[in-house]
Amino acid sequence: MKELVADFTGQLNEALKIAKNAKISGAQNKIENVVITGLGGSGIGGTILSDWCKDSCPVPIVTNKDYHLPAFAGKNTLVVVSSYSGNTEETLNAAKEALEKGATVVAITSGGELKELAQEHGFDVIVVPGGNPPRGMLVYSLIQLLAYFNAFGLFETNLDAIVEELTTLINQHENDIVEQARKAAQFLYQSSPYIYTVEGYGGLGIRTRQQINENAKMLCNAHVIPEMNHNELVGWVGRPKDIAVLIFRNEDEDSRNVKRVEINEEIMRRYTDNIMQVHSKGSNRIVRTLYHIHFGDWLSIHLAELNGVDPVEIDVINYLKGELSNFS
Repeated sequence: MKELVADFTGQLNEALKIAKNAKISGAQNKIENVVITGLGGSGIGGTILSDWCKDSCPVPIVTNKDYHLPAFAGKNTLVVVSSYSGNTEETLNAAKEALEKGATVVAITSGGELKELAQEHGFDVIVVPGGNPPRGMLVYSLIQLLAYFNAFGLFETNLDAIVEELTTLINQHENDIVEQARKAAQFLYQSSPYIYTVEGYGGLGIRTRQQINENAKMLCNAHVIPEMNHNELVGWVGRPKDIAVLIFRNEDEDSRNVKRVEINEEIMRRYTDNIMQVHSKGSNRIVRTLYHIHFGDWLSIHLAELNGVDPVEIDVINYLKGELSNFS
């Protein structure tokens, strides 16, 4: 896992090459809505993409993390199916429903049953390198998602410029990112981590939580400002114990939310001094998010080392899948 995190820029550039060589057909019908279906490390890309394009995409986007598609899905729906292994049972079932509903279906996978389903039914599939934990291959799915949205005219981005800027930033600041992540890991070690982001970066918070869950084997909470101001903030009055707060900051935050962060921190400091802010770099939301994701990946690796656990091991998930395979 550490090697995968360290190869972030290499993955970015390989993902770009794959996207450029992808053959993407046009929609069967007019696209009136989009469903991105996938779970875990395969599905978080859809949540992040929704943050990126919610202000400009001309149609609604729904992320689906279940066996079944929303009732509205039909012939005017674009269904993007994301399963790194190609064998995620919930995602495969949703893909089959999409075909039955006559939706325009496209896929991102490394192989498995999903690739076979695409070949059988003739829908577009972008194949990425396999054999690794899905959470360690996020940039591959994110770049392919952007490629699909570009092709369907839903969210136009200059993939070359994004990858070039990120590659330059990471190469220039990698040592600082690794060291800052190490300090953040020591800060969060033996605590209950609470991750906060401002609206527009909610997927980043969820991704960081998932990485801490899987790599460091720790429970973690993630929430978004201003939504958390209407519920979770009151929970701080209960004087929580052993909590350490990490706040991701970005320069495009709404001015009202900037003030909210200040007031939130003032309230939280009544109950804990364990609050740290981490600021991104980059010229746009995509670059800033991916910069922070790289930081969060290193953070989870350092926490795994402090906890003395194997970041790759997911025995409890494998046990769950084994038990489900006996249920029909």
